[in-house]
Amino acid sequence: MIDPLSDVLSLLDIRSARCTRLEASGRWSFRFPAKPALKFAAVLRGQCWITLPDERPFALGSGDTFLLANAPAYVIANDLSLKPEDGISSFDWEHSNVARHGGDETALVGGSFVFVGGNAQFLLDALPRFMHIPEGDRAATILRGSLAVLDEELDAALMGSTLMTRRMGDILLVQALRAYVAREGIGSTGWVGALTDRRIGSALSLIHNDPGHGWTVKELAIAVGMSRSGFARRFKELVDQAPLDYLTRWRMHRAREAMRRSGTSVGGLAQSLGYASESAFGNAFKRVFGRSPKRLLQGENAE
Repeated sequence: MIDPLSDVLSLLDIRSARCTRLEASGRWSFRFPAKPALKFAAVLRGQCWITLPDERPFALGSGDTFLLANAPAYVIANDLSLKPEDGISSFDWEHSNVARHGGDETALVGGSFVFVGGNAQFLLDALPRFMHIPEGDRAATILRGSLAVLDEELDAALMGSTLMTRRMGDILLVQALRAYVAREGIGSTGWVGALTDRRIGSALSLIHNDPGHGWTVKELAIAVGMSRSGFARRFKELVDQAPLDYLTRWRMHRAREAMRRSGTSVGGLAQSLGYASESAFGNAFKRVFGRSPKRLLQGENAE
């Protein structure tokens, strides 16, 4: 069976993840802009703070890892009293993946995932804005191993380093999500946590493995050994969507990607995804994306 996280990541078409490193000594503070993407970073050595809008500064130490979904503007600093400098214009990111400010007392490695096709929001909306995995967490040991390889690839311009960096970014994302759920628990990590719930995770797998089936709440509940009402309540609690709303949304994301990649006809998609007619499919598509299939794809191509 396809596991839902792999299914979503394949649909998102993660083509690259540029990885960079920031080294700094003395007193420093840098602001980075908001970016509708998934960003990750880890403190390789030293200590610093991260400040997000409307939140108190969060202390980061050596070995700590964090992810930002729908990344807001944020500040990384070792001195909160300083006025932040622009973290983009202060360095020559165009020609180097390593930015240096003074020495290397503090070093962070990080990057952002590049999604193609407009479906990134499915994952970004399902994740908490800030995910922190501290150095003392047992799961962080695996992350540190991946980060050590990633950091070495950034340092050495070896054969195949570009591909290695990209693939390590993908692996790091999955490892970080696993570690975050293991630390915070299923109930507080949204959709990605629901994947590890024995029954709701099984229901999500059923949906992802056969999205064209005419699933009902009762059928899904029976399949995972729960009452209809108990299943519907637990699914909504963990996923923050009703089961059939999730099914519809996932079908429409798959449909959009199929049309984008291969130009599959609306009629063919309607049938393969369990809709009796093109109009029923079109209405569902418009409820999810606010536009008809044709108009939405025209808008994406124009962009």
